[in-house]
Amino acid sequence: MLNRRHLRIKVLQALYSYYQTNDDNFNNLKKETLSGLERIYDLYVYLLLTFSELKSVSEYRISENKKKIRPSDEELDPNFKFVKSKVIELLENNVNLRTASENRKVNWVGDESQEMFRKMLIHIRESEVFDLYMNNGEAGFEEDKAFAIGLFKTEIANFPALYNFFEEKSIHWLDDIDLACAMVIKTIKAFEEGGNCDILSLYKDKEDEIYFVNQLLQKTIVMDKESEEMIDELTSNWELDRIAKMDVILMKMAITELQVFSNIPTKVTLNEYIEISKFYSTPKSNGFINGVLDKAIGRLDKEGKINKAGRGLQK
Repeated sequence: MLNRRHLRIKVLQALYSYYQTNDDNFNNLKKETLSGLERIYDLYVYLLLTFSELKSVSEYRISENKKKIRPSDEELDPNFKFVKSKVIELLENNVNLRTASENRKVNWVGDESQEMFRKMLIHIRESEVFDLYMNNGEAGFEEDKAFAIGLFKTEIANFPALYNFFEEKSIHWLDDIDLACAMVIKTIKAFEEGGNCDILSLYKDKEDEIYFVNQLLQKTIVMDKESEEMIDELTSNWELDRIAKMDVILMKMAITELQVFSNIPTKVTLNEYIEISKFYSTPKSNGFINGVLDKAIGRLDKEGKINKAGRGLQK
């Protein structure tokens, strides 16, 4: 499920592209930004489907081993614990997951994908988490759930070929993968035997969050000139073109958000953009942005341009 920080990051990426290309078609920009958010859900669906793919490859391996001329005792009497996992069964039979896969055309069909999962299974079978699960003599739904979470965290989510696949699909997906992985883990943790087996929705409140994205995107562009003038004045010891472009965009977004969104506390806005700058700009940017925005808040507050609705939201 998306959070506000991720929405801000998507707007940041869209604005960076906008200022680089000078494409003034706002409808196209908005459409591409919202499409980028939807693609995060595709990533989530891809990751959930990895379990059933691994099961299929494992079943095929068991079947082929039995056809050998001289199969070993283990090959004749294999350990079915993994392929009979109740958690994987829930994912396989999940109607909402199947519908999302079909509607979004998200699947692992193709020789290249199957070869990747064959290699992934070989890697997984050599892992400590797999060996412990297959040979600890324990059984049950909670055992299967703990294993699925551990396997995903340690092996699936970190498999290099999977990263390569996602990087080729979308240049932004490596920014989104942590969120999608967290969604997968949260989904499996919530599974209950004979009860809840829902998958997550992309939005907590779709209408509100799309409104936030559209407003932040549009208002940052509309208020671009006045925000730039303020930044220029507040960084009098710096030439504006010497400041990292990403820093300038982050500050423009923050200055816009402070004035436009009356329901977001000032401190939340300040902290969010400082945190985002740690990942998307230079090592010293967060301190620089903090100082500039602190001055901006003082000026905007004095000019009566920060009006928060609700008790305690000014801080």
